[in-house]
Order: sequence, then structure tokens, then C-alpha cells
Amino acid sequence: MPKAYVFTRNGGPEVEALVEQDAPVPGPGELLVAVRAAGVNPVDWKLRTGYTRPGSEPQPFPTVLGSEAAGVVEAVGPDVEGFAVDDEVFGNPVTGGYAQYTLLPVAVTAHKPAGLSFTDAAALPVAAATAYDGVRQLAPAPGSTLLVTGAGGGVGTAAVQLAHHAGVKVIGVAGAAKKDFVESLGAVHVASGAGLARRVRAAAPDGIDAVFDLVGGDTLREVAPLLADPAALISAAGKPLAVELGGAPVARARTAAVLGEVADLVVTGALRTHVTRTYPLTAAGEALRAVESGHARGKIVIEVTA
Repeated sequence: MPKAYVFTRNGGPEVEALVEQDAPVPGPGELLVAVRAAGVNPVDWKLRTGYTRPGSEPQPFPTVLGSEAAGVVEAVGPDVEGFAVDDEVFGNPVTGGYAQYTLLPVAVTAHKPAGLSFTDAAALPVAAATAYDGVRQLAPAPGSTLLVTGAGGGVGTAAVQLAHHAGVKVIGVAGAAKKDFVESLGAVHVASGAGLARRVRAAAPDGIDAVFDLVGGDTLREVAPLLADPAALISAAGKPLAVELGGAPVARARTAAVLGEVADLVVTGALRTHVTRTYPLTAAGEALRAVESGHARGKIVIEVTA
């Protein structure tokens, strides 16, 4: 039987397990996909602990982990147009990506370009698409200065590159160990931790025009006053706090069109996924631990054998 990596109840890593279960059946507007790669994101372990996305219903246990997947269409559900068996696709699964088979809704599924690997495609639907939506929301002008907190993670890595590609000066906040990595993306690195605001002022003496926050908490509170206009602050991590400080959450588009645009940026070389480590499905727990630690650099992907 097909394998999947699940959590059996809300809790910590102890509730995770690799199990065998039947492949899901595609309903209207859905594709059954043989997974070739699945991206790993912080939201995966947060859902395991009991976090529920706004407006969504809790899933029954066991729940398959994973919010990003790329693979090959095995079957199409009713009312599906534009996709066929054997198409190579990527998107946001409704039945979890850490599995040999999953369901992708066509509304948030795109065709994988031939020049894009499954591993790279699986790094795009959450992390890179969030970065794309956020940078588009801020619309920083060429020559302006954007501060990105959490610049060494999956979303931050993409946000730095997209802004740099648009001619924006980027200040990337990350741990000292990620200095060389953040600078390789085109940002000026500023170490996180106590005294952050002072270091940012030194790195950007003319001021900060916008903030893209991916950390929240004390970090967000410290950098927010650096802005002349609080409305030029968005956050994907501290959403209520961002609103309290005069900013806004990242406005996610969640469309197939955005996924296609992000994929094109990778194919043309404007964006690199920076997948820094891959794991087999049998080591999905190790992959999730690497992200849950908060110290992962770039993007981590689970590769699933055919």
C-alpha cells in the first residue's frame, strides 16, 4: 500500500508516524498526483500542534503532513479542465504532501515547466509564493530600502532575491551563522538578537522604507519603529502584532497563476529555490525536525521515489 507521513493526534513529534494507507480519490476539481517531492514548512509542525488555518475545518486523524507537493497526475476528478494524466504539476495539496499520493485542487495547481525539477517545484507553493505575494503587496520602488527579518529561511530567501532583482536595497536579518548565505542572495546582512535596531540603523543610515517580517514577536516590535510609515510593514509571522503596529498581514493570492509566475522566475534565473537539503519519505520526521528547530537555511524538501 502507499505510504504517508502523518500525525495521529495533536502534540509534538511523538504523534508522528509513517503509515500505509489507500491513495485518496479525486473529487470535483481535484487531481490525484503521484508525489515526487514535498516542501517542508513551519506551518506543517504548527498544524500538528493544533493550529488551525483561519476559516478551515480541523482534519480527521490521522492527518498527512505537508503543504507543498510536486508530482505526476495519476487521475483527474470530475469537472477538471486543462489537466490530464501524466501531466507534471505542483501546488498546494488538500490531503498532505508527505505521501506517495495526494490530491491537488486545480485552483492552486500549476503545470511544472520542463526546465524545473520536481524538487525545486515543491519549494514554491508556500515559501516562494508567500514571498512573491508579499513583495508585490509592498511594491518597493527601485532604490528604496527593504528590511527582511528571517532572511535566511524559505520565505526570506525568496523575498530577498525578488526584491534585489527589482532593484531594491535589501537588509536581511538572520543569525550570524547565515551571514555568508544571506549576502550571497544580494542582501546586506544584519545579525539578529539584542541591539538589532541599532545595527539596522548603522547598515541603513538613510532609513528603512519597508519591512517584510517573517519572525514576529520581539523582533517585529524592535524593527517597526524604524519605519516612517507604519503601513509599509507586512508580516507572515506576527499578523495580529503587525496590525497592532499599524501594518498588515501578507495578503496571499493563492492562485495557480501566481504559481506559474513564480515558476517562470526560477526557470529564467531571477529566483533560486536554494534547496539546501533533501530527505527521503522514510526520514520525513528528520526533515520536519530540521525546520522545527528554526535554524534551517534555505529550503528543505522531501523527495519521494516513484
